[in-house]
Amino acid sequence: MLAVNVNLETESAKKITVEIMGKAHQVPEGITMIQALWYTGHEVIRGAGCLGGFCGACATVYRTKDDPKVKTCLGCQTMVEDGMFISSVPTTFPFRKAKYDLAEIKDPKQDLFKYYPEVALCRNCDACTKACPQGIDVRDGVWRAVFGDFEKVSEMFQNCVMCGLCVPVCIADIAPNLVAVYASRVQGAFYGKEPEKLQHRLDEIESGKYVQDWDRLLQMNPEDLKAFCLQYKS
Repeated sequence: MLAVNVNLETESAKKITVEIMGKAHQVPEGITMIQALWYTGHEVIRGAGCLGGFCGACATVYRTKDDPKVKTCLGCQTMVEDGMFISSVPTTFPFRKAKYDLAEIKDPKQDLFKYYPEVALCRNCDACTKACPQGIDVRDGVWRAVFGDFEKVSEMFQNCVMCGLCVPVCIADIAPNLVAVYASRVQGAFYGKEPEKLQHRLDEIESGKYVQDWDRLLQMNPEDLKAFCLQYKS
């Protein structure tokens, strides 16, 4: 069981009623959905990760009081509200993950349809965009991929956390997040410019120039490491 202590101060906080996966619970006001799961004794073995909104593991669907619309979010980033209905969703959906070797791809734009032929069936329903907790225009990204604008797709999906919430709502059975991964990979491999001085830095690393610095960092305690990092905070 993965557990994180909910602040003891919440014990004296105002209680609100939330329904978690079909059962009503009293939980402290001002905590996140993930914290509410822990507070009510749910074993979150899958469905929680970094708790910082980056890994996408805590994909959640919910409905607020007196609003029939089902919404999506990341459970670690969304506070509970009185009368809220919450349900965790699987961290992986049974979508088809294409296997490909970048070295064997000859025409990235045409090969997109070889590996993900369903992209041509997009209905423009915009359900994927509405489901995205990161605010990405997913539908536009899919269409840009169809027309080979991989650079723009790569930029648009910079904030994608691979939660997969766009997948089950697609009536064309597209996995937009995986299409975006393909776009980013081929953009970097075929169209992107190699960063200046990259090979120089790689040669430095290979020669062992930073070994002593790396060892010093590994030996630091958390406080010293934090202080070290703060020196370079802009």
